[in-house]
Amino acid sequence: MADKKLSKDDLIKAVEEMSVLELSEFVKMLEEKFGVSAQAMVAPQGAGAAAGAAASEEPKEEQTVFNVVIASSGANKIAVIKALRELVPTLGLKEAKDLVDAAPKEAMTQVNKKTAEEAKVKLTTAGATVELK
Repeated sequence: MADKKLSKDDLIKAVEEMSVLELSEFVKMLEEKFGVSAQAMVAPQGAGAAAGAAASEEPKEEQTVFNVVIASSGANKIAVIKALRELVPTLGLKEAKDLVDAAPKEAMTQVNKKTAEEAKVKLTTAGATVELK
């Protein structure tokens, strides 16, 4: 094996050029290689008015794991199906369509807060009604 070292900029450029599927596989490889989990490295979101209100009361444990539920698909089902397939690349077209048609239905389970909020924004933009549980 050659002793060629990549600079940080080269590594970032390579990651930027990866597809979502390639990036997902890359993360799995890193998790296996180093015995870590990307989910465990997410820092809790502590800013905001809700956090300030909770701090004045008894300390409550903030929910860190969410399920993304499509409550209804709205008028533009095709856009919702496309958005869902972007979020969950392992879903085929038929599976995504069946999930959207079966609303209310869980689209993503056990995801971190950031991922859940990004999914909610993407699906809501496509026309779906989404709940985080």
